[in-house]
Amino acid sequence: MADQLLSAVSDYASIPEGYVRPESQRPRLNEVIRGANIPTVDLGSEDEPQIIAQVADACRSFGFFQVVNHGVPLESMQKMMAVASEFFRLPPEEKAKHYSDDPAKKMRLSTSFNIKKETVRNWRDYLRLHCYPLEEFVPGWPSNPASFRDVVSTYCREVRRLGFRLLRAISLSLELEEGYMAKVLGEQEQHMAVNYYPKCPEPELTYGLQAHTDPNALTILLQDPNVAGLQVLKDGKWIAVNPQPDALVINIGDQLQALSNGRYRSVWHRAVVNSDRERMSVASFLCPSNSVVISPPEKLVGDGARPVYRTYTYDEYYKKFWTRNLDDDHCLELFES
Repeated sequence: MADQLLSAVSDYASIPEGYVRPESQRPRLNEVIRGANIPTVDLGSEDEPQIIAQVADACRSFGFFQVVNHGVPLESMQKMMAVASEFFRLPPEEKAKHYSDDPAKKMRLSTSFNIKKETVRNWRDYLRLHCYPLEEFVPGWPSNPASFRDVVSTYCREVRRLGFRLLRAISLSLELEEGYMAKVLGEQEQHMAVNYYPKCPEPELTYGLQAHTDPNALTILLQDPNVAGLQVLKDGKWIAVNPQPDALVINIGDQLQALSNGRYRSVWHRAVVNSDRERMSVASFLCPSNSVVISPPEKLVGDGARPVYRTYTYDEYYKKFWTRNLDDDHCLELFES
């Protein structure tokens, strides 16, 4: 099955039929808005009220923002990208040791998104890792490249710290206690997707990953510093998010949309590919514990407001998410009250 990996082939003269989107579903790259003003929050600022206000505005209007001076060392970010690239350059027989198309596996190398369900594939290979607690999962991670476990472990710890800083800011931006989101989400799991998008001979016919929202609480994305590909949906238009030096991209996930009672948006986003250069990205996901009950705080449903979504557990939501196609209507709509 590992021969299905895109990275098993050095170059493609044309795109295989299984990756070609119907005309109505293609990315229409010429219609994408470029050079848009993307929200950027400087977490190194000493003006905390301004940080909180910027986070609130970005979560309401976009559902995502970029952060700079975020505390994750540049060296750690560079090493993470380097070891990820080195992994995908390993010989096919070495990568094949980690291949699986079982979404339930906690460490697996796979392709597209969920090939058991898809009718059209995405132009992507990815390595999926569970990352918390590290001592439980690291022994099962790839040991080649030799530095992989050490580099990725270090990056995971730093990103987790940043995630909890952001959850504090998001709590305060909703006028909740600073520890509210971290507490209600439980002892959060942490997952990682290391994404590899090869050069594509016909990028206008396919996606690296089609439009979707993230089912978790918060996503922290490390972009390839030299190759653009991330796009977000705003007011019905796709906007290119070009890499910003030393920045990380923050996505609000479905669970924060539900916990904010719909005040904050889980952003629709997609990855596109190009014919000139391969692209890498590393997405880190903070996820509620499976048993956590998702329900908005009383403060956000008072004064005549009603809960937008019914109460549910994250386990219920996540299972429903994986029974659907990635680009189906928003999964949260199935949980509306």
